[in-house]
Amino acid sequence: MKKAHNCKLLAKREIAHGIFDFTVEAPEIAAAAQCGQFLHIECGGDVFLRRPISICDTDDNTVRFIFEIKGHGTELLAEKEPGDMINIMGPLGHGFELKPEYKKAIIIGGGIGVFPLYKLAKNIEADVFLGFRSKDRVVMEDEFSAAARSVTVGTDDGSYGYAGYIAGAAEEFIDNNGADIIFACGPLPMLKAVKNIAEARGIPCQISMEQRMGCGIGACLVCTCETGKEGMDGQVRVCKDGPVFYSTEVTLNG
Repeated sequence: MKKAHNCKLLAKREIAHGIFDFTVEAPEIAAAAQCGQFLHIECGGDVFLRRPISICDTDDNTVRFIFEIKGHGTELLAEKEPGDMINIMGPLGHGFELKPEYKKAIIIGGGIGVFPLYKLAKNIEADVFLGFRSKDRVVMEDEFSAAARSVTVGTDDGSYGYAGYIAGAAEEFIDNNGADIIFACGPLPMLKAVKNIAEARGIPCQISMEQRMGCGIGACLVCTCETGKEGMDGQVRVCKDGPVFYSTEVTLNG
Protein backbone atom coordinates (compact mmCIF):
# COMPACT_ATOMS: atom_id res chain seq x y z
CA MET A 1 0.00 0.00 0.00
CA LYS A 2 1.23 3.48 -0.85
CA LYS A 3 2.46 5.62 2.01
CA ALA A 4 0.54 8.76 2.97
CA HIS A 5 2.56 11.95 3.37
CA ASN A 6 1.79 15.08 5.38
CA CYS A 7 2.58 17.83 2.89
CA LYS A 8 2.82 21.56 3.56
CA LEU A 9 0.78 23.79 1.26
CA LEU A 10 3.26 26.29 -0.15
CA ALA A 11 1.18 28.21 -2.68
CA LYS A 12 -2.48 28.64 -3.56
CA ARG A 13 -4.18 30.49 -6.42
CA GLU A 14 -7.72 30.63 -7.75
CA ILE A 15 -7.05 30.57 -11.51
CA ALA A 16 -10.72 30.66 -12.56
CA HIS A 17 -13.92 30.75 -10.59
CA GLY A 18 -13.93 27.68 -8.33
CA ILE A 19 -10.67 26.29 -9.75
CA PHE A 20 -7.71 26.19 -7.38
CA ASP A 21 -4.02 25.72 -8.11
CA PHE A 22 -2.09 24.22 -5.16
CA THR A 23 1.64 23.57 -4.76
CA VAL A 24 2.72 21.38 -1.86
CA GLU A 25 6.08 20.38 -0.45
CA ALA A 26 6.33 16.67 -1.23
CA PRO A 27 9.84 15.54 -2.26
CA GLU A 28 9.12 11.79 -2.06
CA ILE A 29 6.03 12.05 -4.24
CA ALA A 30 7.78 14.40 -6.67
CA ALA A 31 10.71 12.01 -7.08
CA ALA A 32 8.45 9.08 -7.99
CA ALA A 33 5.73 10.83 -10.02
CA GLN A 34 5.20 9.97 -13.67
CA CYS A 35 3.11 11.85 -16.23
CA GLY A 36 -0.56 11.00 -15.82
CA GLN A 37 -0.48 9.65 -12.25
CA PHE A 38 -2.72 11.01 -9.52
CA LEU A 39 -2.90 11.80 -5.81
CA HIS A 40 -5.45 10.65 -3.24
CA ILE A 41 -5.99 13.64 -0.99
CA GLU A 42 -7.55 13.98 2.45
CA CYS A 43 -9.87 16.99 2.43
CA GLY A 44 -10.34 17.28 6.20
CA GLY A 45 -13.35 18.21 8.25
CA ASP A 46 -16.19 15.69 8.24
CA VAL A 47 -15.20 14.15 4.88
CA PHE A 48 -13.91 10.61 5.36
CA LEU A 49 -13.10 9.54 1.80
CA ARG A 50 -10.09 11.00 0.04
CA ARG A 51 -10.47 12.73 -3.31
CA PRO A 52 -8.47 11.66 -6.41
CA ILE A 53 -6.76 14.63 -8.07
CA SER A 54 -4.33 14.42 -10.97
CA ILE A 55 -0.75 15.56 -10.74
CA CYS A 56 -0.29 18.69 -12.84
CA ASP A 57 3.46 19.14 -12.43
CA THR A 58 6.45 18.38 -10.19
CA ASP A 59 9.93 19.63 -9.51
CA ASP A 60 12.62 18.30 -7.17
CA ASN A 61 10.69 19.04 -3.99
CA THR A 62 7.16 20.07 -4.87
CA VAL A 63 4.00 18.73 -6.43
CA ARG A 64 1.40 20.88 -8.15
CA PHE A 65 -2.23 19.89 -8.51
CA ILE A 66 -5.26 21.82 -9.74
CA PHE A 67 -8.87 21.01 -8.93
CA GLU A 68 -12.36 22.39 -9.32
CA ILE A 69 -14.82 22.60 -6.44
CA LYS A 70 -17.32 19.84 -7.19
CA GLY A 71 -18.80 19.12 -3.76
CA HIS A 72 -18.28 19.31 -0.03
CA GLY A 73 -14.89 17.57 -0.05
CA THR A 74 -13.21 19.80 -2.61
CA GLU A 75 -14.91 22.81 -1.01
CA LEU A 76 -13.13 21.99 2.25
CA LEU A 77 -9.86 21.42 0.42
CA ALA A 78 -10.16 24.84 -1.25
CA GLU A 79 -10.33 26.45 2.21
CA LYS A 80 -6.76 25.37 2.99
CA GLU A 81 -4.21 28.16 3.22
CA PRO A 82 -0.42 28.25 2.71
CA GLY A 83 1.25 26.71 5.76
CA ASP A 84 -1.52 24.16 6.31
CA MET A 85 -0.69 20.48 6.15
CA ILE A 86 -2.49 18.20 3.69
CA ASN A 87 -2.37 14.40 3.94
CA ILE A 88 -1.63 13.00 0.49
CA MET A 89 -1.22 9.44 -0.77
CA GLY A 90 0.67 9.02 -4.00
CA PRO A 91 1.73 8.93 -6.68
CA LEU A 92 -0.93 6.41 -7.68
CA GLY A 93 -2.04 4.66 -10.83
CA HIS A 94 -0.60 3.90 -14.23
CA GLY A 95 0.47 6.98 -16.18
CA PHE A 96 1.13 7.75 -19.83
CA GLU A 97 3.52 5.51 -21.72
CA LEU A 98 6.19 7.58 -23.46
CA LYS A 99 8.23 6.07 -26.28
CA PRO A 100 11.21 7.59 -28.12
CA GLU A 101 9.67 6.76 -31.50
CA TYR A 102 6.83 9.24 -30.93
CA LYS A 103 7.75 12.14 -33.21
CA LYS A 104 4.31 13.56 -34.08
CA ALA A 105 2.43 13.54 -30.79
CA ILE A 106 -0.95 15.16 -30.28
CA ILE A 107 -2.25 16.13 -26.82
CA ILE A 108 -5.98 16.85 -26.44
CA GLY A 109 -7.46 18.16 -23.20
CA GLY A 110 -10.92 19.30 -22.23
CA GLY A 111 -11.95 21.36 -19.21
CA ILE A 112 -10.32 20.21 -15.99
CA GLY A 113 -8.82 17.37 -18.05
CA VAL A 114 -6.09 19.73 -19.24
CA PHE A 115 -4.34 19.73 -15.86
CA PRO A 116 -2.82 16.21 -15.90
CA LEU A 117 -1.54 16.89 -19.42
CA TYR A 118 0.82 19.72 -18.50
CA LYS A 119 3.62 17.55 -17.10
CA LEU A 120 3.22 15.38 -20.19
CA ALA A 121 3.54 18.40 -22.50
CA LYS A 122 6.81 19.30 -20.77
CA ASN A 123 8.20 15.81 -21.34
CA ILE A 124 7.32 15.16 -24.98
CA GLU A 125 7.33 17.34 -28.07
CA ALA A 126 3.70 17.71 -29.08
CA ASP A 127 0.99 19.80 -30.70
CA VAL A 128 -1.57 20.60 -28.01
CA PHE A 129 -5.32 21.19 -28.25
CA LEU A 130 -7.17 22.59 -25.24
CA GLY A 131 -10.95 22.90 -25.08
CA PHE A 132 -13.08 24.85 -22.61
CA ARG A 133 -16.76 25.76 -22.26
CA SER A 134 -16.21 29.51 -22.65
CA LYS A 135 -13.54 32.23 -22.55
CA ASP A 136 -13.83 32.73 -18.79
CA ARG A 137 -12.85 29.08 -18.22
CA VAL A 138 -9.65 29.18 -20.31
CA VAL A 139 -6.62 28.44 -18.12
CA MET A 140 -2.93 27.55 -18.56
CA GLU A 141 -2.76 28.67 -22.19
CA ASP A 142 0.54 30.51 -21.66
CA GLU A 143 2.11 27.62 -19.76
CA PHE A 144 1.22 25.08 -22.43
CA SER A 145 2.42 27.50 -25.14
CA ALA A 146 5.84 27.66 -23.47
CA ALA A 147 6.06 23.85 -23.30
CA ALA A 148 4.52 22.64 -26.56
CA ARG A 149 5.34 22.74 -30.27
CA SER A 150 2.02 24.49 -30.87
CA VAL A 151 -1.16 25.17 -28.92
CA THR A 152 -4.72 25.51 -30.19
CA VAL A 153 -7.36 26.69 -27.74
CA GLY A 154 -11.05 26.35 -28.44
CA THR A 155 -14.34 27.09 -26.71
CA ASP A 156 -17.62 25.26 -27.06
CA ASP A 157 -19.55 28.54 -27.33
CA GLY A 158 -17.09 30.18 -29.73
CA SER A 159 -16.20 33.01 -27.34
CA TYR A 160 -12.44 32.41 -27.69
CA GLY A 161 -10.17 30.67 -30.17
CA TYR A 162 -11.46 27.76 -32.23
CA ALA A 163 -15.26 27.75 -32.23
CA GLY A 164 -16.60 24.31 -31.34
CA TYR A 165 -15.50 21.09 -29.71
CA ILE A 166 -11.73 20.82 -29.54
CA ALA A 167 -11.68 17.26 -30.91
CA GLY A 168 -12.82 18.76 -34.21
CA ALA A 169 -9.81 21.09 -34.35
CA ALA A 170 -7.49 18.19 -33.54
CA GLU A 171 -9.09 16.03 -36.24
CA GLU A 172 -8.52 18.71 -38.89
CA PHE A 173 -4.89 19.07 -37.82
CA ILE A 174 -4.28 15.32 -37.84
CA ASP A 175 -5.75 14.92 -41.32
CA ASN A 176 -3.48 17.70 -42.63
CA ASN A 177 -0.31 16.89 -40.71
CA GLY A 178 -0.53 13.29 -39.47
CA ALA A 179 0.16 11.91 -36.00
CA ASP A 180 1.81 8.83 -34.54
CA ILE A 181 0.30 9.02 -31.02
CA ILE A 182 -2.61 10.82 -29.35
CA PHE A 183 -2.86 11.55 -25.63
CA ALA A 184 -6.17 12.77 -24.22
CA CYS A 185 -7.93 13.64 -20.98
CA GLY A 186 -11.30 15.29 -20.56
CA PRO A 187 -15.05 14.74 -20.40
CA LEU A 188 -16.47 11.47 -21.68
CA PRO A 189 -18.01 12.86 -24.91
CA MET A 190 -14.62 14.30 -25.85
CA LEU A 191 -12.83 11.03 -25.08
CA LYS A 192 -15.35 9.13 -27.23
CA ALA A 193 -14.73 11.51 -30.12
CA VAL A 194 -10.95 11.24 -29.74
CA LYS A 195 -11.15 7.44 -29.52
CA ASN A 196 -13.14 7.35 -32.78
CA ILE A 197 -10.74 9.75 -34.52
CA ALA A 198 -7.70 7.72 -33.51
CA GLU A 199 -9.06 4.26 -34.21
CA ALA A 200 -10.54 5.25 -37.59
CA ARG A 201 -7.05 6.31 -38.66
CA GLY A 202 -5.09 3.53 -36.97
CA ILE A 203 -3.31 5.94 -34.60
CA PRO A 204 -2.40 4.67 -31.08
CA CYS A 205 -4.29 6.66 -28.47
CA GLN A 206 -3.82 6.86 -24.72
CA ILE A 207 -6.69 8.31 -22.69
CA SER A 208 -6.82 9.29 -19.03
CA MET A 209 -10.16 8.44 -17.46
CA GLU A 210 -12.05 9.97 -14.56
CA GLN A 211 -14.09 7.77 -12.24
CA ARG A 212 -15.42 8.01 -8.71
CA MET A 213 -12.96 6.32 -6.37
CA GLY A 214 -13.06 5.03 -2.84
CA CYS A 215 -9.71 3.57 -1.84
CA GLY A 216 -7.51 4.68 -4.75
CA ILE A 217 -5.50 1.43 -4.68
CA GLY A 218 -7.80 -1.08 -6.39
CA ALA A 219 -9.35 -2.76 -3.36
CA CYS A 220 -12.88 -1.33 -3.23
CA LEU A 221 -13.80 -1.79 -6.94
CA VAL A 222 -15.84 1.44 -7.02
CA CYS A 223 -14.00 2.72 -10.10
CA THR A 224 -14.29 -0.28 -12.42
CA CYS A 225 -15.09 0.21 -16.09
CA GLU A 226 -15.64 -2.13 -19.00
CA THR A 227 -12.72 -3.23 -21.12
CA GLY A 228 -12.40 -4.60 -24.59
CA LYS A 229 -8.87 -5.84 -24.05
CA GLU A 230 -8.34 -9.49 -24.80
CA GLY A 231 -7.33 -11.53 -21.77
CA MET A 232 -8.98 -9.25 -19.21
CA ASP A 233 -12.06 -10.33 -17.25
CA GLY A 234 -14.29 -7.59 -18.65
CA GLN A 235 -13.53 -5.03 -15.96
CA VAL A 236 -10.55 -2.80 -15.17
CA ARG A 237 -9.93 -0.61 -12.12
CA VAL A 238 -9.30 2.98 -13.14
CA CYS A 239 -7.30 3.73 -9.98
CA LYS A 240 -4.87 0.83 -10.30
CA ASP A 241 -4.95 -0.36 -13.93
CA GLY A 242 -5.31 3.26 -15.09
CA PRO A 243 -6.19 6.06 -15.05
CA VAL A 244 -4.39 5.91 -18.40
CA PHE A 245 -5.41 3.24 -20.91
CA TYR A 246 -4.97 2.74 -24.62
CA SER A 247 -8.30 3.60 -26.24
CA THR A 248 -8.67 0.03 -27.51
CA GLU A 249 -8.51 -1.30 -23.94
CA VAL A 250 -11.67 0.35 -22.62
CA THR A 251 -15.34 0.72 -23.51
CA LEU A 252 -16.54 4.29 -23.04
CA ASN A 253 -20.13 4.07 -21.86
CA GLY A 254 -22.42 6.83 -20.69
